[in-house]
Amino acid sequence: MEVQNFNIEGLKAFKPRVFEDDRGYFFESFNVEFFKKNISDLSFSQDNQSKSKKNVLRGLHFQNPPYDQGKLVRVISGSVIDVAVDIRKGSPTYGEHQKVLLSAENGVVFWVPPGFAHGFLSLEDDTLFSYKCTNLYNQESEDSINWNDQELGIDWGVENPIVSAKDQEAKPFSELISKFSI
Repeated sequence: MEVQNFNIEGLKAFKPRVFEDDRGYFFESFNVEFFKKNISDLSFSQDNQSKSKKNVLRGLHFQNPPYDQGKLVRVISGSVIDVAVDIRKGSPTYGEHQKVLLSAENGVVFWVPPGFAHGFLSLEDDTLFSYKCTNLYNQESEDSINWNDQELGIDWGVENPIVSAKDQEAKPFSELISKFSI
């Protein structure tokens, strides 16, 4: 796998080697030894999957410590714009975001460590999104910031995405009292 690092410390993308022939393709999407070499303290507790229509936006979500989650995300079918926002106090990139195109076609896997709010926009109908989480879901620790917060300046590339009522009511970034630090 090819490893891509970003300006925001901790975020990584992995592009697998894809083997194609007239039958289709094959690639290794997860190998514990490879990922342990590239991500410290890697241990997964839960796998999640969602299916979304085109222009569905989910996020920006996170869980507070001690139930914070790292997420290894990928797309099984379709495509998304995936976004991670640094919410670690003391980080030189606090409030900055990284966008990554994830698709069934490109096979890219994106690592979003604890201390980041995470969301994605589905670019196609019937997009299947999969994520491995380093901690179990805990309702009391879940939180979110508003996906279209002006201070964050995320260009999702769509005017009126389909967003849940819960995500519409997320707090603005300026009201976030982060429990994460560097």
